[in-house]
Amino acid sequence: MVFSGSAPIPDPEAVQDILLRLRRKQGTWVDWAQGCQALQRAKFTPQQIFEETGIEPIHQNQIMVAEQVFQSILKVGVADTTQAHFTERGSDALYELRILSQADRASVAEFILRHGLDSDAVRDLVKPIKEYSYRKENPSGFGDGPGDALAFHFWKLARQKDDLQDRSRLIAQGLRFAESAEARQQIEKLLTDFTVVKARTAPRLPLYRIESETELPRVIPVAGQLPMSVDDLKSVPVSLPEDPFGLVRTTGPSAWIAVPGWQVIFRAEDPVGLLTQSGQLPHMPADTPNEPVLVVVDRADRTWDDDNYFFTEEDGQLGLVWSENPPNAAILGRVILVLRPKRILDEGYNRELWQLEE
Repeated sequence: MVFSGSAPIPDPEAVQDILLRLRRKQGTWVDWAQGCQALQRAKFTPQQIFEETGIEPIHQNQIMVAEQVFQSILKVGVADTTQAHFTERGSDALYELRILSQADRASVAEFILRHGLDSDAVRDLVKPIKEYSYRKENPSGFGDGPGDALAFHFWKLARQKDDLQDRSRLIAQGLRFAESAEARQQIEKLLTDFTVVKARTAPRLPLYRIESETELPRVIPVAGQLPMSVDDLKSVPVSLPEDPFGLVRTTGPSAWIAVPGWQVIFRAEDPVGLLTQSGQLPHMPADTPNEPVLVVVDRADRTWDDDNYFFTEEDGQLGLVWSENPPNAAILGRVILVLRPKRILDEGYNRELWQLEE
């Protein structure tokens, strides 16, 4: 039996059948993923699924994401051997392909099987493939496909090394993955050309933190202009700011956030705020705590330069990127500010009516 990921909510009898099959680990990992999806449609939480089947929540998420990747590569089309292989195993490797486009997922899945790569290797290699896809045109001597994308990655790394042992190791990696004769020739040139080209480091994100109470403005609704009726005043909805940035919501999709009036905000023509976790941002320092941040993007600034981060469109989703060359995807705006919340040591302090110095 194969559980359909797009099926309606299962009835109680079907739920019990799914639970039994998951407890017994019947079928393939694809069946398990579709079974977990069906249980979620039946309002089971990940913890409840774990208690009923023994499949831990983190594994549930991994196989369900991998199953979506698997279905996307089937839509594009892969060899029968590739389909058969990933039907039985390799969900952890497919999970790592989630950041790629559908077309790239299919070609990389074929590449994984051809080179016998495990999930750890795929995790390290998928990011260079993604970055290669941002280019409007391929670098000289390198073609399409994941093999040449990785060959370029290791060619570029090798040119940055002056240690011959490190350089030789990276050249060997590039030759291992290169698929075109031209790419191999480019890498082989490094065996006699020892020129060192230092890497361009990614720029720092424009990261700020609110430091004082005066930088914490409050957004309030506006009822209108006097004279007005009592009903007009009463019709204004209550707005309760939400931590940590003072987000204000109303009925419908509208919401506002008060941002300190720094010059970078005033200069923006069309600023829009996006909430995320700092751990989701690229090139963050390793010791940065994972905390909520507000990313402000100027939608009017769509001119690429290599000193800034930009939001681009990736399969209908927003993607935050930095690259040395203009990205292939459409630019939707430049990141002008990443705002961290204020560290509040004493939350009751701001609510005191009087604070007198001794």
